[in-house]
This record gives sequence, structure tokens and C-alpha cells, in this order.
Amino acid sequence: MAKRIKYFYNTNTLKYEKVELSLSRRVLRVLGYLASVMVFASIVMIFAYTYIDSPKEKRLKREIEQLDLQYELLNERLKIMDVVMEDLTDRDNNIYRVIFEADPISSDVRKGRYGGVNKYRALENYDFADIVLESAKKLDRVAKQMYVQSKSYDELLKEVKNKSKLLASIPAIQPIPNKNLRAMASGYGYRIHPIYKTSKMHTGMDFTAKIGTPIYATGDGYVNLADQSGRGYGNHVVISHGYGYQTLYGHMSRIKCRRGQSVKRGEIIGYVGNTGTSTAPHCHYEVRKNGKPINPINFYYNDLSPKEYQQMLTISARANQSFD
Repeated sequence: MAKRIKYFYNTNTLKYEKVELSLSRRVLRVLGYLASVMVFASIVMIFAYTYIDSPKEKRLKREIEQLDLQYELLNERLKIMDVVMEDLTDRDNNIYRVIFEADPISSDVRKGRYGGVNKYRALENYDFADIVLESAKKLDRVAKQMYVQSKSYDELLKEVKNKSKLLASIPAIQPIPNKNLRAMASGYGYRIHPIYKTSKMHTGMDFTAKIGTPIYATGDGYVNLADQSGRGYGNHVVISHGYGYQTLYGHMSRIKCRRGQSVKRGEIIGYVGNTGTSTAPHCHYEVRKNGKPINPINFYYNDLSPKEYQQMLTISARANQSFD
């Protein structure tokens, strides 16, 4: 295509003459052209960067989507771990530690926070810091619970090894067998005092039997007290079984053990009598845990069938007069 040539009419010469551009006008024209091209290019680039993803951006967005998905899956797994840990904690405190007479571990210990310097400070400067911090805190909390639970199981393992000794030591039979028992005179709770005729807390159970009927130790232990005074419980024996348990046997006619002596469950430690403030031949029997009397009715599981145990509950609950 031929280059277009421009002419103008010169009134002085009365001729058409070729238009000749000066250098400066040529330069200005070129610069104007370049400026237009640059403006247009800038507009195109801005539009492209704003609305059209580059291959790299597309790849990064796909990676972010995958990371979001993995984060959600991780969160779900952490939630499941939380539920499992809560279940283990509940069973540990309310079943295993109860069986082995161990104190429950407090929530403060299981979920204790990390003190001192802010260990998450280094994570606060990252993009998506909230997500990273939350995940880190959840992981630390679960790790803490797992560590405490592991220590708890170590402690319970020691208790398991001592379980046979524990089972032999805890009071588990009646001090007087059913075959020698005349009646259950009075149970644990508020009863009418036989002398003062007022309602008074009766901290044990009264087993009536003939004078001279053998009284048996209800668990392994050692004789902590063998008192032959004529006051209160009269001739009475206190056996320490360990694990916080003690048993008391009162109003004996004769004591058949001495202080410091080791005894086994089912061993004769004395005989039924009517000494002290007793008003009829019987054995006053108490179970104490950590120095406080508790209802002995819960400790006859080696002697009674479920039906006999229910009958014992009914009889012991009667608000009658005690024998001491």
C-alpha cells in the first residue's frame, strides 16, 4: 500500500505543495502515539489482573482450596478426638478411679492452660493467623489431656497390681454370719436411743445374737485398738484395713485379739456380749472411711444374695430403737 502524501495550496505561489512535517512535530506525533498505546495497554492489563486469573493464580487458588479442605478435615478429626477424650475422662473419673478408690482428677489439671510466655506469639504474624492459632491451641489441649490420661492409667495400673490386696482388705462380710444371727436390731441412721429415748444418730448396725457367739473380722488388716473398758462401746475392737477403711466391733463379752495383731477376713476377733451402754446382747458394727462413719449395709456383698440384701436394706431402714 502506497504511503499517503498530503498537499496544501500555497496562496503565494498559487500552487499545491507537499506538506513537510518538522522534526519536532514528528517527535510529538510519535510520542502521542506511544502514550495512547501505553494508556490502552495499561487499561487492558488492569482489567486482566482484576478479572482474569493468571495460570499461577489459578494454581495457587486450587492449592488454597485444597488446604481449606484439609483444614476442615483436620478440624473434624480434632472434634472426634475431643469427644473420645471426654469419654475417656468420664470413664476414668467415674468408673475406673471409683473402682480403685482413687480420687478423680480435676478439670483444671486435665485442661490446664500453658502459663508464662505466650508460646503462640511467633504464629501471630502469619497470614490466616486465626486459623493457625486455633488449630495449634486445639492440638496442645488434646496433647495435654492425653498426657494426663496416660499418667492416670499409669497410676491405675499400680492400683490394679494391688487389687487383690484391696479386695481382701475392704470389709465385705457380716461380723456375725446369718446362721448365728437372731435379728437385725437396728440399722444406720437416726434411731431412738435406748437410754435417753431421744432421736440420735446411730453410726453402725446392731446384730443380735447369743452371748458368746463368735464375731469375725470383715476384712484383712491389723488391730488398731482392743479396748476392754466398760464404758460406751464396752469391750470393743477397731481394725484398720488400709485404703482409709476401719471397722469397729462393740459390746463384746470377750476379746480374742491384741493390739497390733494382723488379722484375716473371717478370723474370730471376739464374742458377742452386753458390755458398755448395751441394753441387750448384740454386736454394734461400724465401717469408717477416712475417719467418718458410713453405712455398713454397702459392705455385705460377699455374704448376701440379691434377695437377702434387699431384705437387709428393708430391715435396716426401720426407724426403731437401737441397742446402744
